[in-house]
Amino acid sequence: MSASLIESLASLGNPATLVLGDAILDRYIWGNAERVSQEAPVILLRADQDESRLGGAANVANMVAGLGARASLAAVIGQDSYGVEIDRTLTAQGVDSSLLFPTPTRPTTVKERFIGRAQNRHPHQMLRVDREVREPLTMDLQTVLLERLLPRLGDFSAVLISDYGKGVCTPHVLQAIIRAGRAAGVPVVVDPRPGQDYTAYRGATAVTPNRLETMLATGIEVRTIDDAFAAGRKLCDTLELDHAYVTLDADGIVLVPARGTPQHLPTRRRQVYDITGAGDMVLAMIGVGLASGLDPVTVARLANVAGGLEVEKVGVVPISRDEMRDDLRAHSQTPVDKILDLELLAQEVSTRRAAGQRVVFTNGCFDLLHAGHVSYLQQAAQLGDCLVVGLNSDQSVRRLEKGPDRPLFPEEQRAAMLAALEAVDFVCVFDDATPHALLHRLRPEILVKGGTYSHHEIVGWEVVEAYGGKVLPLGVLPGLSTTNIVARLRGEKAAVAAMSSFVPERKAG
Repeated sequence: MSASLIESLASLGNPATLVLGDAILDRYIWGNAERVSQEAPVILLRADQDESRLGGAANVANMVAGLGARASLAAVIGQDSYGVEIDRTLTAQGVDSSLLFPTPTRPTTVKERFIGRAQNRHPHQMLRVDREVREPLTMDLQTVLLERLLPRLGDFSAVLISDYGKGVCTPHVLQAIIRAGRAAGVPVVVDPRPGQDYTAYRGATAVTPNRLETMLATGIEVRTIDDAFAAGRKLCDTLELDHAYVTLDADGIVLVPARGTPQHLPTRRRQVYDITGAGDMVLAMIGVGLASGLDPVTVARLANVAGGLEVEKVGVVPISRDEMRDDLRAHSQTPVDKILDLELLAQEVSTRRAAGQRVVFTNGCFDLLHAGHVSYLQQAAQLGDCLVVGLNSDQSVRRLEKGPDRPLFPEEQRAAMLAALEAVDFVCVFDDATPHALLHRLRPEILVKGGTYSHHEIVGWEVVEAYGGKVLPLGVLPGLSTTNIVARLRGEKAAVAAMSSFVPERKAG
């Protein structure tokens, strides 16, 4: 499965994605909680660090951009310094803020947290101060917002609605956007606010409620997967959705289509450091996936990975495709996932190299995997960070004139045996007589070969050294070679055949 998810990640483009909702600025004031104030029975915080982060819909837009899509944010902010900070930060992160609407009648929503450290360690939140207006936008503001949004809606491949209940996502605005999205064939996905009335989301493509939000909206307490199936079905029926993504934290996501069989898509257990932003990350991944044309099941699986990575980080941090790819490779990879064609392998090698890893390459027939092979592959892996094995195809082995009955095992089995080795990161089957094409495309830092080869006997040495790579012959276990083993087996087989054809004379009695 991880191989197909890696391929799905590679297929993501940079679709234009609109985020509509409540923009929030999260501010953090860090300091040491030194003593009790002499003025009142309160802790005195000596501040030493201020930090601002994007929150709410602004955070979703930032996460969409982090996934490599073209993100635009439509929101209402105040004509104040906090609104300016949101606009400036979005622009610095590559998010289009041209649809932000500053107004003097409402402040920018700000959540300010005071974080105290005891004896310079063990930070804890001491107080949160919110500056916000929760009343819905005036009809005049709603009209202005829609006049700016609706003409541009067809420019986007998906619309994500991030409703934090701060007044932007009114029923009038949402229904206008949802109807326009339906008419333009643009999916509209809603991350709803907690509450019992979801009628404002009627007709959306999908919603992404968590356990609590699902229970409040449906009256069904989600304790089991079957509960989630039932609640998701109710959401689809009452809200006329195409499908619902019920997010179940450590239990993954339940995907319920309007028609068809619901599916539970579990996720890998992770070390949870901070759940803040996980829902935003899931919404961002679902939006980018649907905008790129992926099917809902694949989108949900990718959202599991993205949300899982988010909870492993402290604070709200955008997750990149490269991080998701590395996570899939490190934690979900099976031997089959390691066997790639050259195009996909080149992408994987490029990603590894961008992360500062050195690529080691070797090649051969590996017709009869033995201790000599395992030993030299382990040595090869220790020379770098990523070991790629080029495997001669069946046709290539025959052209090398190894013998009329070679290869002993077909390429699928030989590739599977190599991929099962922990030392091997990737296997690529090639048809040519030499690995030159692979070397030119992958440009490994190191080319190695096990056995009795000298430097200039290693095929491809001139290719690698031409671009500055290294070529290293590795050791061999004495007496171990596929040719010798096959010859010995043939000899033993002939001896057994001779013995079986011998009929002893009977003694006269």
